[in-house]
Amino acid sequence: MPSILAFDLGTTALKCALHDLEGNVLAKASEEYQLITPNADSVEMEVETYWQAFKSAVSKVLKESGVNPTEIKALGVSAQGETLILVDRDGIPLRRAIVWLDNRAQKEADVLGEIFGHRNAYEITGQVKLVPTWPASKILWLKKNEPEILEKTGKFLLIEDYFLYRLTGEYICEGSLVTSTCYWNFQTRAWWKEMLQELNVSEGQLPQYRESGEPVGKLRPEIAAELGLSPNTVACTGALDQACGAIGVGNIKPGIFSENTGAALAICATVNQPILDPNNQMPCHYHGLPGLYMLHTFTSGGIVMRWFRDEFAVMEMEVGKSSGMDSYDLMGLEASCVVPGCEGLVMLPHLQGAMAPEANPKASGVFYGFTLRHGRNHFTRAIMEAVCFIVRRNIEVIEGLGVSVNEVRALGGGARSRIWKQMEADIIGRPVLTTTNEEAATLGAAILAGKAVGLYSSVEEAAENMIQIKERFEPASANRAIYDETFGTYLKLYDSLCPLFETRPGG
Repeated sequence: MPSILAFDLGTTALKCALHDLEGNVLAKASEEYQLITPNADSVEMEVETYWQAFKSAVSKVLKESGVNPTEIKALGVSAQGETLILVDRDGIPLRRAIVWLDNRAQKEADVLGEIFGHRNAYEITGQVKLVPTWPASKILWLKKNEPEILEKTGKFLLIEDYFLYRLTGEYICEGSLVTSTCYWNFQTRAWWKEMLQELNVSEGQLPQYRESGEPVGKLRPEIAAELGLSPNTVACTGALDQACGAIGVGNIKPGIFSENTGAALAICATVNQPILDPNNQMPCHYHGLPGLYMLHTFTSGGIVMRWFRDEFAVMEMEVGKSSGMDSYDLMGLEASCVVPGCEGLVMLPHLQGAMAPEANPKASGVFYGFTLRHGRNHFTRAIMEAVCFIVRRNIEVIEGLGVSVNEVRALGGGARSRIWKQMEADIIGRPVLTTTNEEAATLGAAILAGKAVGLYSSVEEAAENMIQIKERFEPASANRAIYDETFGTYLKLYDSLCPLFETRPGG
């Protein structure tokens, strides 16, 4: 029986899953790794650490599944964005990978912003501002601080590019990942020559471009032997992790919006063409689907619930450990006992500043309107509603750009909570759908790989066969009025507090 092996190169862990052609997970494994932080602004990783984690995860999956390696027809990849790897002319890494979280290149980002202009860069790259995260900023930092490394650099790679090279010997990249390098024109799908010139990088030092979901090549025989895989397995171009997640829940055509509630809340709306926000609030990326784009950004998410659980729900954690129940499920049950709108209690969930669409790093968390009648369960529900308000805010911004949002596909840890997803449907006034496979990123990578090697004729056919809808939450009309009122209070509260955020000590 043919199967597809897919892996997700995350920031702190690598996940690997073997999928059959119906999307079922035959076996899966996860390997964590520790980020290296030499100082407050630097975040790095030994490149070999990623590879060893991959080897270990593949070994575990093969052992658990018992599958014959010859049945694994394709290898798909989902990858974190922006993490930069420099290799010499023999493909050997020259230094640790600079992880996307790294902020050392703030001055260089400012310089590039002055040279090219943030709006001009937005129109070329889809990224609303030149920031230290982008590889362009990191390369300029290396140019100033590690010129001896740059002299030896044969290729500038992202993490997906590096793995494709190590697997097949081919230097290949794809659009969803290179969008946020800020040296690729996402409208023309060509390298941004002026930026490369400023960075002193030649096109020959960059991988060749392919679309997502294309075959790169068979595994090198020595690599196949190292991994315990067949040398006939074909490695394929994948996509940015959030693009793979969107594909893995069926967000593959305009009108669908997906949200991934983990520690952060990632949103993605599929669109037919590049759409630029006149207010510079919403980034636009090339999709993992050829010819399509996605409005995609991050904001606050489940980290607020985790903070509240760790600080105020010790009992739920203890009961969860002894009973085998998830502590978040227990908190959700408690929140369900509170009426929608929390009897006037409203929260601003900006514990790490307000991200999209407000983009205000000085904002902070606020509970407003509580009285003696409010208990802890009200506060739990207020947090859950606040995260849903963020989803509604971003949908409204996207719709303001002329993009229709007809339904929402939910993934990530938050999608496990039926109470939370019904709350979300009520607040945004649209159906919210969950899927049976919780490994959406690896499933999306498997869908792309299945199409690449001809197991399916198209991504659409693969998605139809491999994605199963678990539940559909319809908005309850009875809750619409109270949520419209509470959401209005949420907006007014933020606007009213903005002057205070500016003067907040430590803000």
